Amino acid sequence: MSKILFVVTGADTLTLADGTAHPTGFWAEEFVAPYEAFRAAGHEVVVATPGGVVPTVDRASLAPEMNGGRENADRITAAVESSPELRHPLRLEDVRLEEYAAVFYPGGHGPMEDLAVNADSGRLLARALESGLPLGVVCHGPAALLAAVGPDGGNVFAGYEVAAFTDAEEIQGGLADRAPWLLQQRLTEAGVLVRAGEPWAPHVVTDRNLVTGQNPASSAPLAQELLARLG
Repeated sequence: MSKILFVVTGADTLTLADGTAHPTGFWAEEFVAPYEAFRAAGHEVVVATPGGVVPTVDRASLAPEMNGGRENADRITAAVESSPELRHPLRLEDVRLEEYAAVFYPGGHGPMEDLAVNADSGRLLARALESGLPLGVVCHGPAALLAAVGPDGGNVFAGYEVAAFTDAEEIQGGLADRAPWLLQQRLTEAGVLVRAGEPWAPHVVTDRNLVTGQNPASSAPLAQELLARLG
């Protein structure tokens, strides 16, 4: 059994362009689908957050319309509420990367608030990338890549192909005109090569040891890709 590190946002709001706070957190499906896949394969999951705060689930991600109906929404909600790893996270600052076989970042808008500017997360990502460790990041999770800056001041993921929540999806989701910035645009400015798929459809991009997914529907296939790399 291997240990897989989930780095989860500690933010419960996103500061919008007008300065107001928009409730958010991590997106339930993006945690639950990989969590269940890794656990079913016999792996241990460890959650870490900035400061070791208990992460907040984005309540919108528990709605029936986001989960294909009430039955699955209830199942996802129960999975989040029953996960001991979410209730007892490690401090991200104390993580020893060598203890883990893979690293995974779920999304939700929360990472845009904290992980996008978190130096500890940025250093961990840079070390994972350099080490060749399987590294999975989904939806808004790639906001964390923005904090991974090398000694030369450039982004260590520059030139890597990734999937991430697209500007088109942000527009269709209704937040684009109020968001402080758009993820696809900001990644592109950092030199990261965003390969967009169809809005809301599963889309996974692999580049060396980096495996990325575009949206919540991509989290399950991304988890399978990571599992294949773990053997």
